[in-house]
Amino acid sequence: MSAPADAELVDSDLADFRAEASQFLSDAVRDGTACPAYGAILMPALHDEARAWQRYCCDHGWAGLHWPTEYGGRGLTRAHTGVWMEECERAGVAPYLNLQGTVLAGEAILRSGTERQREQFLGPILTGEELWCQLFSEPGNGSDLGGLTSAAVPDGSHYVLNGQKVWSSNAQFAEYGILMARTEPDAPKHRGISFFLLDMTLPGIEVRPIRQMTGDSEFCEVFFDDVAMPGDALLGERGGGWGVAMAVLEDERGGAGSSGVISLRKRLTKMIEAAGDAGPLSRQSLAQLHARGHALAALMELHGADPRMAPVAKLANSELGYDEVAIGAGLRGAHAMLTSEETEAFLYAPGMRIAGGTSEIQRNIIGERVLGLPREPSP
Repeated sequence: MSAPADAELVDSDLADFRAEASQFLSDAVRDGTACPAYGAILMPALHDEARAWQRYCCDHGWAGLHWPTEYGGRGLTRAHTGVWMEECERAGVAPYLNLQGTVLAGEAILRSGTERQREQFLGPILTGEELWCQLFSEPGNGSDLGGLTSAAVPDGSHYVLNGQKVWSSNAQFAEYGILMARTEPDAPKHRGISFFLLDMTLPGIEVRPIRQMTGDSEFCEVFFDDVAMPGDALLGERGGGWGVAMAVLEDERGGAGSSGVISLRKRLTKMIEAAGDAGPLSRQSLAQLHARGHALAALMELHGADPRMAPVAKLANSELGYDEVAIGAGLRGAHAMLTSEETEAFLYAPGMRIAGGTSEIQRNIIGERVLGLPREPSP
């Protein structure tokens, strides 16, 4: 008979927590402390503001909510973190410094790190002292990570790293990066990969920002030339990096959670508002987008906790976002070719069909792992 009472206590606790979070964010927005939301990729122009906001959140107990208290967190539940993400989305505020540090590196270290690694890295992630980047994709192996060629060769107490990574957001600012590299060249391709916590200041690392058609440089190429990584940079077992990385990618694809539904519903409201100035054909296109958006929102609300839905949601959201900004640019007409919010969104949107796993790869994942269809032929 205690379960309903326990559930009521949990609901009451989350309701109180939600009110507390909402008030904190409202105050931070009003006094100009809060950093505006910027999505999964930290824009270079917001770099300093975002670090200051992360520090402010940490100082006031709003960072690492479900992380253990011994590592700087509050020891709450993931449900509390979900509430925080929702309230940040409602307030239009960034929930953390960047996805690559707080969600990807942080959760990987909590899961697979040694005690020394947890003590060294988790605190600076929460305070914003250390920014992280992700060093997975390579020029010839972006979607097929199992075929990566960057090599970390064991050499006594070190690993000698050589190779190249690409599409690493904020690598030009990052103090550390999560890295996949091949340590077992003779092992089957997925079993020969290890996962490292790379100090980006080590000699032999060259970072080259990539200028995008938006004019910004959020992404970088990173080159490794005989970089001597210490042995304790290894996260998890040597040769076991594939399992560590797959958990990281699951975090990346499922990181939005219920806050993603709130963001989506905001976009749906804007579609309705835009329809008032649209012609018949554009209204028809907006109506179709609106229906797709509602279907996606319903899917995320019903099955958001199911990890199999992460690639479905990622694919649907990326494609919806691209079509959404294309129609928005069309409604603006020639003005969309000038410097405006619509121009920036239109130029940026194609990249979201690539970031976090291309739409083509998401379709393969859905077909093979969710629907159980035969694997794609490998020539």
